[in-house]
Amino acid sequence: MTIRNLSSLFHPDSVALIGASQRSGSLGSLIARNLRAGAFEGDIFAVNPKYDQVLDLPCYRDIESLPTAPELALIVTPPKTVPTLISQLAKRGTRAAVVISAGFAETSGRSGTKLQQAMLDAAKPYDFRLLGPNCLGLIMPGIGLNASFAHLQPRPGNIAVLSQSGAILTTMIDWAAEQEIGFSHLVSLGGMADVDFGDTLNYFADDPQVHAKLLYVESITHARKVMSAARNAARLKPVIVLKAGRFETGRKAATSHTGALAGRDDVYHAAFERAGLLRVYSIPELFDMVTTLTQSRTPAGNRLAIITNGGGIGVLAADALAEAGGQLAQFSDQTLKQLNQILPPTWSHGNPVDIIGDASPARYADTLRILQQDRNIDAILALYCPVATASSFETAQALIDTVKTSRVPILTSWVGGLSVAESRTLFAHHHIPSYASPDEAVHAFMQLVRYWRNQSLLMETPPSLPEQFSCDTQAATTIIDSALAEGRRNGSVNAKYMPYSTLTTSRRYQPGLQSMRMKWPAWQRNSASR
Repeated sequence: MTIRNLSSLFHPDSVALIGASQRSGSLGSLIARNLRAGAFEGDIFAVNPKYDQVLDLPCYRDIESLPTAPELALIVTPPKTVPTLISQLAKRGTRAAVVISAGFAETSGRSGTKLQQAMLDAAKPYDFRLLGPNCLGLIMPGIGLNASFAHLQPRPGNIAVLSQSGAILTTMIDWAAEQEIGFSHLVSLGGMADVDFGDTLNYFADDPQVHAKLLYVESITHARKVMSAARNAARLKPVIVLKAGRFETGRKAATSHTGALAGRDDVYHAAFERAGLLRVYSIPELFDMVTTLTQSRTPAGNRLAIITNGGGIGVLAADALAEAGGQLAQFSDQTLKQLNQILPPTWSHGNPVDIIGDASPARYADTLRILQQDRNIDAILALYCPVATASSFETAQALIDTVKTSRVPILTSWVGGLSVAESRTLFAHHHIPSYASPDEAVHAFMQLVRYWRNQSLLMETPPSLPEQFSCDTQAATTIIDSALAEGRRNGSVNAKYMPYSTLTTSRRYQPGLQSMRMKWPAWQRNSASR
């Protein structure tokens, strides 16, 4: 696993588009437009012998004609030209390229595999890094560089997306634009001839711009490298995975798409859990969870307390929790006593805490303060349904003021449409997770629980010594005494005696062993102690 020269890929100072075009609808034209539409401050060069200029960019006949070596190259020429182009770029001093062209190992013929190997052979002597082939490209909104043929210019943010599918990536871009979500990097990995999940996870683990990583995975190559990188990355920042190919039909489609075997889904699932990753099953859920993980603390268990001003939505949430494998928290006697003091006599006297339909903002806040102190509770879900007796917005504001002092994660679900829309916006502004329905909120909570469990698995290490251990101290003493009597000092033991490992694995050394050590030279005593 190496991140060598990946800075040239993800933070270039200059870019060259090899195969730039003025032909409307061509990849060379679309990428040139995206390059010019961004706020990238570095040099941008176009290369194509057919043109003197592409858009407002001067166009050069070939790589040798460029005024300086570009740090990053984008290649959209026919596949058979790519190995030669890589060699020419590398000799000029370029150290990374995005190969957008298709027609390599992802095809069924042997010629594509040979071309891909030739491309890799040209890159290897220079530690030249390759993204792709057969990919959408690369987008870094933070530096204003859109080196792709995506249809939109994403907004800057702190989420890095790594995807094997260009179509999934453009779908994410479109969905995120509506949700006003920004990105630090959007990386289309394509065929992963060189740069893969392991390399990118390892690189972004230390990038301060990246607060979370989202992965769309069809197949994984170099599994050991990826697992090592994933474990390292997940220790530092949330890593959320959308894995395709759960069933046989999907796996066959993934193989034809990327040219790599998708593998059994249960193996992937177990690996994700052990590496501390969180798996989701849809694009909206992918973004919901990154929002939840970055806005909420992780609970230390699956015991949920529910506050509601409507019995019906409380019951729905309780059903969803039971179905998902969570637990309704059992309140302490002290908590029940305090709730009885502030709530009407007709409250539910249990969990969910139905604080009655006329609940004021102050009643919500007081109830939340009491529940926060109960050590039997791992998280709290606040539900609200529109009523005429209390303001949705004022109730949300009262909750926000109380959440600041909470020791446990707080999730909210203001159920309804127009009358609660402003409250949801308020929650988003204050970075408090909010969901359209109780089911969605409970699902998000259980995903947080799974993430906590996966993180616990990630941190597990085997014990340094066997749990059950016994030794034959009498036999060890006999061996030592015999060796001392013979005057031997080099630690050698006759074959008829017990193996030397029997002595060195004991944590409690007998007097005979201690006396033997004291007669050794200092360097031998220190070595034996280690």
